[in-house]
Amino acid sequence: MPTSRRQLLKGTAAAAATLSLDWTRAQAQAENLRIGLIYDLTGPFAAGGSVASSIGAQIAIDLVNEKGGIGGKTKIVSVPADSQSKADVAINEAERLISQEKIDIINGVYSSAHAVPMAAKVEQQKKILWITTAVSTAVFKDKNLQYVFRAQIHSDQYGQAFVGFLAEHAKGKLGMEPKEVKVALIHEDGPYGVGVAAADEAYAKEAGLQIVLKEGYSASAPDLSVLVTKLKRAKADVISHAGYNPDITLLLRQARESGLRFKMLFGNGAGYSQLDKLRATFGTDIDNFCNIDPVPAQLLDPSKLAPGLGDLIKTMVTRYQAKTGATDVPPHCSMGFNQTWVLLNNVLPVAKEKYGSFDPEAIRKAALDVDIPPGGTIQGYGVKFFPPGTPLSGQNERSTPVVMQNAGEHISVVWPTNIRTQDPVFPLPKGSTYGA
Repeated sequence: MPTSRRQLLKGTAAAAATLSLDWTRAQAQAENLRIGLIYDLTGPFAAGGSVASSIGAQIAIDLVNEKGGIGGKTKIVSVPADSQSKADVAINEAERLISQEKIDIINGVYSSAHAVPMAAKVEQQKKILWITTAVSTAVFKDKNLQYVFRAQIHSDQYGQAFVGFLAEHAKGKLGMEPKEVKVALIHEDGPYGVGVAAADEAYAKEAGLQIVLKEGYSASAPDLSVLVTKLKRAKADVISHAGYNPDITLLLRQARESGLRFKMLFGNGAGYSQLDKLRATFGTDIDNFCNIDPVPAQLLDPSKLAPGLGDLIKTMVTRYQAKTGATDVPPHCSMGFNQTWVLLNNVLPVAKEKYGSFDPEAIRKAALDVDIPPGGTIQGYGVKFFPPGTPLSGQNERSTPVVMQNAGEHISVVWPTNIRTQDPVFPLPKGSTYGA
């Protein structure tokens, strides 16, 4: 039966409408950039700082989208993935984001035990892994990574800060030469803890400190009483501890029960940066403990930062508190926010404008162009990535941690001296539960 003119026109209109709809969808998709966010949203790492990091990252994304997106044109669509505090799940989720979700950029990673294998996997597929939180130097050391970047500090810097603080204050605060100070180095036995302890050991030996104990343990250990006994026998003046929230809680509880005493305990981020959770368990017992980590941005003097960063920090803090109901804003929020902000504002616009796209090769080139001076980020440090062919290719060479000290609701920066907000209380006061 011959097709009438009316049917022909009707069919043509329908086809045109379909083409128009397809074109509109394609345009909408072209104006969005999908970024995978891998964090531990469940399991023990969730409360240890991973969720706080993920919230910080999402706040950065929200703020950029509210101004029209990357370069005022391209909105970011976050595609979240829960690594469940398990390395195998983290790897599987990265694989899913790349192969099924067709994601070219993965942002996040809390645990170094996840970051080390994930970096190798993503590098192999020539996709971008933008690490916000995991600190192990082993992620980058001698790997010559091309597509993995980290503006965050690395674990060797914890050792530098630990020994730098002791070398500066041993004589004036303890009345001891650095070579007389006895230190114990204890750590969970994953890449994070091993990396921090190795750096502590190397820098302590260089400074002539006495290492009286160096011991690792499983973060899931049900009992740490043997370790506490070893600490008591070693009679260390100072303890450096790299651990997560559950094992820190177990150690401190058993240390209190057995009467362990010391002049100072230095935490190294992770569980020690979740101060509200430790305080809920131990109250004033943990007053004046020190913690080494990238600084929570709200502790810095905004007048020492680049113009506008003070207001940006206030916005981040307000939004985090609104999202969580928390009073304390942990350093992990600043980590997730800061690294994501650098990606969205200093890398991706350059990838598009200078190198023509948001594909991994353009992003890689744009990342290597980044040159932010000290004071140019909300955490006070600058950003310049070590180039390919160097021992830490992909790591930020300008990152710096601080030593913080807590007392009740108040956290102060006590080292380095040039940006400190308070003179350190060192040693622990005599009335302290753990004070020697």
